Parts: sequence; structure tokens; C-alpha cells
Amino acid sequence: MSKTAIRVEIYDQVYPIGGDNDPAYVRRLAERVDAKMRQVARETHVVDSLRVAVLAAINLADENESLRARVEQMERQVAEKTRALGRDLDRLLDRTG
Repeated sequence: MSKTAIRVEIYDQVYPIGGDNDPAYVRRLAERVDAKMRQVARETHVVDSLRVAVLAAINLADENESLRARVEQMERQVAEKTRALGRDLDRLLDRTG
């Protein structure tokens, strides 16, 4: 994919976003940031766009870290289940071997 700037609107401001990412993906990201900023502004009654952006970034980072922790927990559970199934399989093979 070529490096083309995609114009997105976030919190009533237009930004050209460059890079190799799929334009639809970049638009989805921009929509998510815009929605989070509007939610923060609505819930906190903060009007300064920089403060809204920082609070939205904190909220998005919190969501990201929570999801990262859930993924890590699931990876540990899958690894443990895999080890347990491997032990079970070894026992079965030992019995039939």
C-alpha cells in the first residue's frame, strides 16, 4: 500500500493521517477517538479540547491495558490447558504403548 494521507475528522478538526495502513482502518481509529472525546466531554463537561483529548487518551489507554491483561490471562490459561492435555496424552500413550 502506498503512503497516502487520509483526511479524518476528530472532534471537529480535520487531520491528514499518513502511513501504510488501510484507509478504512485509519477511519475506524479516528471514529473511535472522536467518539471517546465526545463521550468524555459529555460526561465531564470539560470544554477545553486539549483536556478532552488527554482524558480520552487516558480512557483509551485504560481500555487497552485492561484488554492486554485479559489477553495475557487467557494466554496463561491456554498454556496451562495445553500442558495438562499434553500430560493426559502422554499418560494415554504410555498405557497403550
